[in-house]
Amino acid sequence: MPDVASTGLGVRWLGRVDYRDAFALQRQLRDHSTRDHLLLLEHDHVVTMSRRTPRDHLLVDVEAMGAAVVDTDRGGDITYHGPGQLVGYPILTVPGKRGGGMADTAAYIDGIEQVLIDVLADLGVEAGRLTRCTGVWVDCDSPRPRKIAAIGVRITQGRSMHGFALNVDPDLSWFDRIVPCGITDKGVSSLAAEGVDVSMHAVVDLVAAAAAQRWGGGQPVDRAEIAWRVPTTDLAPFTRGEGPGTPVGRRGVGHGEVNPELSFAEQSDGTSVRLLGRLAEAGVSADPVRLKARKPEWMRVPLDTGPTYREIKKTMRDLDLVTVCEEAGCPNISECWNDGTATFMVLGERCTRACGFCHVDTRKPAAADPDEPARVAEAAERMGLTHAVVTMVARDDLADGGAQHVADTVQAIRGRVPGCRVEVLVSDFKGDDASLQVVFDARPDVFNHNIETVARLQRAVRPSASYARSLSVLARAAQAGLVTKSSIIVGMGETDTEVVQTMADLAAIDCDIVTIGQYLRPTSHHLPVVTWWPPSIFGEWKQQGEAMGIDHVEASPLTRSSYHAREAADAAERG
Repeated sequence: MPDVASTGLGVRWLGRVDYRDAFALQRQLRDHSTRDHLLLLEHDHVVTMSRRTPRDHLLVDVEAMGAAVVDTDRGGDITYHGPGQLVGYPILTVPGKRGGGMADTAAYIDGIEQVLIDVLADLGVEAGRLTRCTGVWVDCDSPRPRKIAAIGVRITQGRSMHGFALNVDPDLSWFDRIVPCGITDKGVSSLAAEGVDVSMHAVVDLVAAAAAQRWGGGQPVDRAEIAWRVPTTDLAPFTRGEGPGTPVGRRGVGHGEVNPELSFAEQSDGTSVRLLGRLAEAGVSADPVRLKARKPEWMRVPLDTGPTYREIKKTMRDLDLVTVCEEAGCPNISECWNDGTATFMVLGERCTRACGFCHVDTRKPAAADPDEPARVAEAAERMGLTHAVVTMVARDDLADGGAQHVADTVQAIRGRVPGCRVEVLVSDFKGDDASLQVVFDARPDVFNHNIETVARLQRAVRPSASYARSLSVLARAAQAGLVTKSSIIVGMGETDTEVVQTMADLAAIDCDIVTIGQYLRPTSHHLPVVTWWPPSIFGEWKQQGEAMGIDHVEASPLTRSSYHAREAADAAERG
């Protein structure tokens, strides 16, 4: 297939995104990627202020009302973003002779305005420009012109950041709490206020089409999106079902058998109706593989409990340590343990999130053990490790998400085994800058955070996380100068194109290492396997990812995040 995912305009609908996550992602795309992107999203309630915004343009304490206040580096003045407002961030190479001079910036802003004017015309709204008032306005020739879209940009060395905010149906009362864009004598409007009843989805489609025409360069547009949320859908994190579920057995009654007379849900072998609902919402309509169906030959791994395997297991039990190898049911456990490698899992064995694919326990976690970092370091010494991998359960119950505990473990290993390289595989820490900085300051040799799946399946697979946040976390780690790594699990309903798109997004933020492996369903309370991808496609993905600029792609049906971690880190260093 043509490599649209690394050449054409990349349009991404990201859903609801925290402003700081979007900012970090934009900055990395601007500074690292040469490809053009358009990020489309909504923000939670936030008031943003440019460097020249007078403080008295913020009229009330909006933080007390649930909105964040953020100083930013775009042009313009003060504005509000929130639900019901379509925010667009074009990250483009801006044509011009001065790489972002006044004339180039004015021409670029004029282009953004025209995209929005064209979209509004398609919706039956006559809109235009006002002299010396950047943005898009309705009733321009009347005594009461109203701004329907705000624009604020920044161009650095010919690359753009920030963009536009089109009011679809936000709560307009938020604009009464600021002096919008520093303009005191004109109003603010929205499509809804102008009598246009249109969904956000429909507006996104129109904006994407208009942007492709203006900025697509005549090439096919590469578009991907988070599945659109049905308002009544339950997106609570703990929806995998009661009890442990029925384990997936070793013996089956055939491979991929389905009954065409039964619905997707009726064939689920006990899968949570909520999980199935999320898959259906994300457009997964293929029949799932039966719970007891025999796995393909390439997914069968014999368990070899040799002497090294037994010694590692004894070390872990002696030191009361947990490994993700055991807790997540990794198929490579005997290969890795017989090779003298294991992945330590710190902060207990219970996770505060319940992703639809993961086998880790989700009961209420115990308090963090302050002695655990020292015990992990002792185990690393006993095992003679030269590359230690430290992963964690998500600990949203802790103020810092467990960041300091992870940092302490890195330092403990280095203190006891000075020559040992340390890789961490961490949660997103809810995108908290301070928590992430604690881990960055520990300077792990590899910073790993898993994006897990393609954009469309995020809500079905891991409803407590987000595609944009994961990209943002990796972007911030790259900006901190760390070697970065991420993982994609396949077989849950994604397409080949979507896997390539996800690799392209990781390459665009300068992710150094990517692993890709086949999903194995742990129990009936987890997502079903939709596709068994053949080994040959993994080889193709490896070639495509590395051609995009990723230093090392480890891809095979049995690959997991920490599989061949030492070799992958070596390859990234050489890259």
